[in-house]
Formats: sequence, structure tokens, C-alpha cells
Amino acid sequence: MSTEQPGVDAYGQELAGISHHQSKAIDARFMVFQALAAVGIGHEQADDIVAQLEAGAVAGAHTWISESSAPHGSEERFEDGWHAGVRDVASQLLRIADTTATTGRGLAASNAMLVAHLSQSASPAPQAAPAEDPDAAAPAVALDAKDVLAAAERFPWAVAAPGVRHWPDGGDFLDVALSAVRPEERAGYIERLEAFVEQHRARLEAMLRTHGPGSKPASHGRYALIGQPETLVIVERMESAPFLLRAQWEEELEIVFLDDLEFVWGPRTRLSR
Repeated sequence: MSTEQPGVDAYGQELAGISHHQSKAIDARFMVFQALAAVGIGHEQADDIVAQLEAGAVAGAHTWISESSAPHGSEERFEDGWHAGVRDVASQLLRIADTTATTGRGLAASNAMLVAHLSQSASPAPQAAPAEDPDAAAPAVALDAKDVLAAAERFPWAVAAPGVRHWPDGGDFLDVALSAVRPEERAGYIERLEAFVEQHRARLEAMLRTHGPGSKPASHGRYALIGQPETLVIVERMESAPFLLRAQWEEELEIVFLDDLEFVWGPRTRLSR
């Protein structure tokens, strides 16, 4: 006899469908940014164009939800609950559409950097400059993962207690996040991270409270990264270099962890819609 809970297969299929559409959306956004850049559209204007398109898509979902109705023949109490739920969902969709349309993203710039990164990776490796060459570039500043992690641990409003975290050691996640810190950003990165966390304190508090360990969403086995100190670096990179982060992540880790985190962090940086 199967011990699998009813609906598990259906939920898995739903997640697979969402993942498929998210992947296609990322590819489409990548091509749109490239096309806009090719005709001379600047990064800020490109972000505005894509943001308006995405806001329109959310607004379309708002219309569809708002016009839905309870199943025919439902009891009055059921219909009342249905309509209350529809209003809540529609209000949330409107807030998402407003935020999507008005919040600066920086995605076009990150897309351009990712294109440059991929182009460099595909090019033959240049010969190493002789040690005595005075024009040889200085070695990039190294980031010490232990120092970065120690800095992240100093923010209790954004980090769960050690005993309740999903992963006692999230070193793999931290390594991938740090690999998305560009060489020119490494000097002073810890100070940059500390400033980012202070700036987004309310947002991080809400994320830990609503989706962190012990929350109802987390009880279903999702949102496992929330509450990890490494996640502060991940969300900082979502804001600063989202395409580069996703490219690095897809090579090393399960993408569902990043998708879940992007969903909770909000539409400003979500690449997986």
C-alpha cells in the first residue's frame, strides 16, 4: 500500500510546471535585454520597459482572479469565504504589479555583465603575463568566507538561531554566492554586506518571520535557505548581480532553493517568474 499523501504528485507536477515557465521567462528576458542593448537602449530604460511588461502580466492575473467565482451551487458561507480570499489575492497582486512597475532593478546591467562574462569564458585563455611585466594586472582581492560568515552572524533579526537552521553548515551556498562577487567588488565587501543588511532590516525581519524556521510555509519543506547566515550574501547578490548569481548557481546547486528564496524576497529581483 502506498503511504504517499494525497495531492503530493499533483503538487510536484504543479511545481514542475511553474519551474518550466520560470526557466522560459529567464531565457526570454535575457533575449529582450540583448535585443534592446543592440538597438542602443540604455540599461535604465531597458529595465523600465521590461518592468512595465512584467507589471502588465501581473495585472492580467489580477483581472483573471478578480473575475473568478465560486463553484456553481456553493453554499452562501462558502461563497463568502471564496470572495474574501479572492479579494486578498487580488490586493496582493495589485501591490506586486505596482512594485514591479516602479522599483529599479539593475537587471539590464547585470544581463550585460553576464553576456560579457560568458563571452570571456568562451574565448581562448590569454597567455599569462610575465612576472616582470609592469603592466600585468594586480591579483584580485580574495574573500575569506569565514570572515563574511562571521559578519552575517551578527544580525539576529535576519538569521535564525543555530539550533533551528536547516543546514548547520551552508558552506556550499556561501561559496556559490561569493563566486558572484565580481573582483572589483571584493575590497570592502564585508562593509558592503553590513550596509545592505542594515538598509533592508525590515524586509529581512519579515522574511524570517513569515517563511523562516517554525513558520507554516517552512513546515512543508520549502524555503529552507531562510534563516541561514549565508542567505544574507545570497540576497545581496540578488540585488547586485542577479543574472551572474543564477548562472553560477545553476552550475553547482539545486535551482529550487534559489527559486524559493527569490519568491519570498520579492518581485524586485525575482528572475524565476
